[in-house]
Amino acid sequence: MFEISQISDFTIDTMEVDKDHIHLLLDIEPKISVSSIVNRLKVMSTNRLWKKYKDYLQTQFWKEKTVWSDGYFVCTTGNAKMETIKKYIETQG
Repeated sequence: MFEISQISDFTIDTMEVDKDHIHLLLDIEPKISVSSIVNRLKVMSTNRLWKKYKDYLQTQFWKEKTVWSDGYFVCTTGNAKMETIKKYIETQG
């Protein structure tokens, strides 16, 4: 995910990985759509994972090359303090 952000128009401030989902705190310019960032992360990470772990993934996903579900949840930080949000994300998983 960090490698993808380095070649993209957003930065990952905080990330926590759980067994079946990921929490990300992203810094995105207002002109960039969240859906385009999510799509980029899902598509590029799926391609990289399948390239690296093809033999294993074929035993788990035999219908199509995927690792992500279709949905995602997004919220803005609003007036919350950044340290509070970072601490929340870091304690997940």
